[in-house]
Amino acid sequence: MQGSAGGYTSYIIWAVLICVVLALRLRTMNRARRLRLETLWIIPAIYGAFTAFLLYEFPLHGLQWFYGAIALGAGGLVGWRRGMLMQINVDPDSHALNQRASPAAILFILAILLVRRGLVFEAGAMGLNVGVLTDLLVLFVLGMFSVARLAMFLRARRMLRAHLAETFS
Repeated sequence: MQGSAGGYTSYIIWAVLICVVLALRLRTMNRARRLRLETLWIIPAIYGAFTAFLLYEFPLHGLQWFYGAIALGAGGLVGWRRGMLMQINVDPDSHALNQRASPAAILFILAILLVRRGLVFEAGAMGLNVGVLTDLLVLFVLGMFSVARLAMFLRARRMLRAHLAETFS
């Protein structure tokens, strides 16, 4: 652990920042936002490019790639669940898709942030390489973002097709 005064101050600062961001995000969650199927790929593509750059600059070696694959797969599992927690509906008049984030989906991200902060603070004492740990967490988040968007895309497309078939049959 870091020096007691500095370590606890960092914990407090991160806790306050996370609480502020979470409070602001929870306030806006009650509003439905338009869901555009054609733009769901953008965030995973940007984060995928960031991940590729990070792994190019700080590559994993040997068995670390296996752990990276596990992190990516675990992120995909969490992402699938997160994508299924998103509330998606079809507007009966305009046939537009709308989404509303679930508080549980936000709690997934909060848990990841807390685990990452805790591991970075304690990595040296635990004998962990912070660079490898960061790579694994980045891969986890890439899997989560990508598969969450895929789950949302598949659900929304299925709902829209069913709604249009029902409306025009």
